[in-house]
Amino acid sequence: MRRVRRTVAALSTAVLSAVAAVLLQASAASADLIGHGGPVRGIAVSADGRLALTASFDYSAILWDLDRQTVIRRLQGHDAAVNTVAFVPGGRLAITGSDDRTVAIWELAGGRLLHRLTGHEGKVTSVAVSPNGRLAASAGWDRTVRLWHLDTDGAPGAVLRHDANVNGVAFLPDGSGLLSGDHDGDLTLWRLPDGGAAGLLGDHDFGVSALALAGSAPVAVTASADETVVLWDLDVREELSTLRGHEGPVFAVAIADDGRLVASGGADGRVRLWRREADGGVSRTDIDHQGPVWALAFTPGGDRLVSAGIDDVARIWEVATGRASRGGSTAVRPPETIVTADPALARGAELFRTCQACHTLDPDGGNRAGPTLHGLIGRPAGSVPGYAYSPALADSDIVWTEATIGRLFAEGPHVYTPGSKMPLQRIPDASDRAELVRFLAGVAGRHDSR
Repeated sequence: MRRVRRTVAALSTAVLSAVAAVLLQASAASADLIGHGGPVRGIAVSADGRLALTASFDYSAILWDLDRQTVIRRLQGHDAAVNTVAFVPGGRLAITGSDDRTVAIWELAGGRLLHRLTGHEGKVTSVAVSPNGRLAASAGWDRTVRLWHLDTDGAPGAVLRHDANVNGVAFLPDGSGLLSGDHDGDLTLWRLPDGGAAGLLGDHDFGVSALALAGSAPVAVTASADETVVLWDLDVREELSTLRGHEGPVFAVAIADDGRLVASGGADGRVRLWRREADGGVSRTDIDHQGPVWALAFTPGGDRLVSAGIDDVARIWEVATGRASRGGSTAVRPPETIVTADPALARGAELFRTCQACHTLDPDGGNRAGPTLHGLIGRPAGSVPGYAYSPALADSDIVWTEATIGRLFAEGPHVYTPGSKMPLQRIPDASDRAELVRFLAGVAGRHDSR
């Protein structure tokens, strides 16, 4: 039964995300954090509330001045999408986790990659740091949570094993243990420092998609593809309440330090603020995020909330009003709009929108994870100046033509360009494949070999 639940949850998430990628064109609020070239998948806020970190599909993390909404520096070094970020107490270091199966330790002052930690055999979905800053934990799609000793340059520690892929991990407020959640719906408590299993906190009917712990209260919040958000009492290991209202899988949760304020977001494009009242009741405020929500984080004290999702932007909200925070001087980057006067290219233009998370048709590349497609036809693979190609593409003898592009989408990059960093994407429908190739041939333009 759990296998069925997991399959249904995965299909629901994939379908909703794909639909959103095709249809979404988000507008910018006045306090947006704009700088990523792909969907934002993770957020962390520093202990003093002055800085934020965001993780993106564009292979980078960005360190932000939260008050000014300006980029301090970009952390680049992963070979695939970055899913998760965390500050190390003290403010000098940060860690990130990626689809490339690694955890990275960064020096924030200069943006230097200090250590790349290997061991996961699947993508890294969640990272966390202990309250004393000496230990990090990472969760991955290899059914493990792995511990890393930050005081010895990230030396590997215990490996904690689940029966399913793991989507979330967090340290208990006193540092005595961990909580992790997996695709089977199980929420497991672990002892530290030995990493022994301390029992189940509980479970969801579907897979756990995210979890968070209050900083100064024994309260956890978890989210699931079953459309629920659940609050848990960590002292007695019991459910406090189940919060319902989302219309689709819930992808992200955050909880304020005192455990009384919770935020959740998901496929329905809504951020929901839940407040536990003194009488035991729960009040709710809804925020329209304009698209699926993949990441949430409160500032210290819970006065502001940072949310992000599929439209490349992180947004700052005032919790008291549920309205966009004001201020900042960030220049708004409007979404790229594909316009074609040829009705014969309309279907191809619609299909191309799913490619826009990674590619642009602008000559400058548009800060995307992949190289620009401007001048694609007749261009040798791996030849855009300044783009960091994988050796598989840099050394390839492929030239992009209508025929080779068609083969790429028919067979998939894992077959046609093995060893490259291209995300796994096939278009099995021959008619749709032909329409996309026709669009690219008509709009991207021909390569200038001069």
